[in-house]
Amino acid sequence: MSSKSVTTRSPAHNPWRLGGLTVAELGRRLWHESREDELFGRAAQLSYYALLALFPALIFLTALMGLFSAQNYMPELMSYLRNVLPADALSMVRRFLSQIAEGSGANILSLGALGALWASSSGVTAIMDALNVVYDVKEDSRPFWRSRLTAMVLTLALAGFVILALTLVLYGSSIGTWIADFVGLGTVFAWGWSILQWPVIIALMLLVVDAVYYVCPDIEQEWRWVTPGSVFAVTMWVVVSLGFKAYVDNFGDYNKVYGSIAGVIVLMLWLYWSGMVLLLGGEINAEIEQVATTRQKRRAETRKQRQAA
Repeated sequence: MSSKSVTTRSPAHNPWRLGGLTVAELGRRLWHESREDELFGRAAQLSYYALLALFPALIFLTALMGLFSAQNYMPELMSYLRNVLPADALSMVRRFLSQIAEGSGANILSLGALGALWASSSGVTAIMDALNVVYDVKEDSRPFWRSRLTAMVLTLALAGFVILALTLVLYGSSIGTWIADFVGLGTVFAWGWSILQWPVIIALMLLVVDAVYYVCPDIEQEWRWVTPGSVFAVTMWVVVSLGFKAYVDNFGDYNKVYGSIAGVIVLMLWLYWSGMVLLLGGEINAEIEQVATTRQKRRAETRKQRQAA
């Protein structure tokens, strides 16, 4: 594996310059490092943890929707999920949500929250381990309890993002109408809000992915609101989700091969590719950071040599 500096990880550079690399050079380094860091296997590990965390999280969210009388929005939520999830996976999620919705309440809410927090934090811990490998560092400065606490805090932050995104999706038109009536702009503002909510959701996704890249690896680095890795991860997640859905719905007949567990297989494949693009985005940031750091050191050494001469 290539050696990546840990002590001087935060040079003042513009990541959009790609560390001086061309797109082709960055692509070659990305392919080589993704094989060296075993990202394909680590993405499979993330999909396993994500599947374990998914259903406790759905229990929590469905119970929460039941307490706030949001069950009427379930068909609308399914229509949005239909845009990114293949039909088999969507059918399995719909059946699960329908069963949980019948028992929504405070008890199932607390049980779902505890289960989701523990299972999801295990998934975040796996992301932390994978990004440490991507950055070629070890979990040295953070003891076990701090790593787990960090994973739980990040899990809660991710849950907050999901709830906020669901609120914008399910209540976006109602919020837009209320704001339009309040400021007196009528239907024009409400129509604009219905379009604006999607860029807001994309911006939130970029923010969350950048937060993952900033918090998870055990290194010191500068905070950046938008990075090439986060843009790649979010863009490719949308492309992969839409492409995988189109393939499964039109060409892949999983039911003939896997029968009743086709939905689970399709869902795990979707989670696998989602984890893969997340790790690839981190690899892109790590490679840019490494090249920029190396070149900055060389320039500093060259200046010293010139001054000494």
